[in-house]
Amino acid sequence: MSFFAVLIALLIEQLKPLPRDNWVHERLKGWVAWVGRNFDAGREHHAWVVWSVSVAVPALAVALAYVLLARQSLLLGLAADVAVLYLTLGFRQFSHYFSDIRQAFDRGDEDEARRLLAEWLHLDARDLPRTELLRHVVEHALLAAHHHVFGVFFWFIAGSALGLGPTGAVLYRMAEFGARYWAYRQLALDAPANDRLRAVAQQAFGRIDHLPARLTAFGFAVVGNFEEAINGWRRDAALWPQANDGVILAAAAGAVGVQLGGEAAPGLSPDRSQSFSGGPQAAAAGSAGSTPGVPLQPAHLQSLVGLVWRSVVLWMLLLALLTLANVLG
Repeated sequence: MSFFAVLIALLIEQLKPLPRDNWVHERLKGWVAWVGRNFDAGREHHAWVVWSVSVAVPALAVALAYVLLARQSLLLGLAADVAVLYLTLGFRQFSHYFSDIRQAFDRGDEDEARRLLAEWLHLDARDLPRTELLRHVVEHALLAAHHHVFGVFFWFIAGSALGLGPTGAVLYRMAEFGARYWAYRQLALDAPANDRLRAVAQQAFGRIDHLPARLTAFGFAVVGNFEEAINGWRRDAALWPQANDGVILAAAAGAVGVQLGGEAAPGLSPDRSQSFSGGPQAAAAGSAGSTPGVPLQPAHLQSLVGLVWRSVVLWMLLLALLTLANVLG
């Protein structure tokens, strides 16, 4: 059941992707903003109230709807899985920027690539050298693939195993969106916000993402250079302040054999601010601390795409085997 739901959702998402700034995204922003206005009185404990309401209420609503539909019909349960996964899982929710940047590099138009990166990440990329430009494109594309595909995938499977259908997928995406929204609101828009709320949202998402991040890194190791990916995971993850992101990026760098990490970029990146300043290991090594490997070139963009797709195939095969074993058992 879970295998077919994921497969159908991915196929539909490839054929009919959600447009940029789609209605779901706008409703999410409106919901999280409404919760913040009505439940945040500025005190420290209100941060957890806002986070709990904004994340848990949609997840519980989806859980209730799924249970009711699944009791009526197996097909209705499958349809609910596919519908929610279509809204929460998929490459096309972020890949348009990555694809446009790749095409700009193919044309030799680095200025356009910088403009697209600036639009994607809300930073000033005009002074980025080519290597740094490529690095930020790769790092943010890898993190986006994890947040939009692998993290949703793993939490969907966990929710399905508990009989809750797509509840896990909604929980993960709402937690990730909340962490991004409050950082963006406070840093990029300079809007008044409870400082504690931003910290709580990032802390809660870090806990939710702990296991999925390591499973994603392990998948990269299996489909890439396993030994170097595991070594990079153990040795270089501390180059990034956020432990989960560091595990993913260090493993991916080792799997493909390229340099990631390094100097902080100019400008502001509230969506992924952790990629623009070094972690404890980077601080000890200096601002230029990075993973071993060859410097990034435009051709490596295709290598990273291949790494992600091979990892998707790996996890889908494992899910298919689990589904088959469940049916035969």
